[in-house]
Amino acid sequence: MTRLTNETSQALIDLANDARKRAYAPYSGYPVGAALQGASGRIYTGVNVENAAYPTSMCAERVAVFKAVSEGEHEFEVIAVVTDNGGSPCGSCRQVLSEFGLGTVVLVADGEGRLVEETTVGELLPGAFGPQDLEA
Repeated sequence: MTRLTNETSQALIDLANDARKRAYAPYSGYPVGAALQGASGRIYTGVNVENAAYPTSMCAERVAVFKAVSEGEHEFEVIAVVTDNGGSPCGSCRQVLSEFGLGTVVLVADGEGRLVEETTVGELLPGAFGPQDLEA
C-alpha cells in the first residue's frame, strides 16, 4: 500500500468533498465526489452524474478514472471518495479501478471530511478479474 502523509490524504479528501458540491444527483439526493491522484502526481476529480434513465448514470470514481485515462494517465496512486455517510465505492467502480492496479489506495471519507476507511482496490475486490485472465 502506498504510504500517504496525513496532509496528502486530507488534501485529496478535501478536493473530493469540494467536487461533490458539483454532483448532479437530483434522483438519489446522494452526491459523491472523487479525487484521483495519478502516478504523475496530477489529480483528477469526478462527481456522480445521474440521469432519468437510471442505468445511464455514472459514478464519481469512474468519472475521475475516465478523465485521467482520456488525458493519458494509466497508473494511479490513490483515490479519495466522499459521500455524506462515508459510503464505499460500488462494485462497478471497484472493477474499473482494478483495471489500473490493485494497489491503488482508496480513502473513504464522510461529508465532514473525516476519513472513515483507508484500504486498497485489491482489498475491496478480492479475486479481481483482470487483463491476466484474458491471456491465452
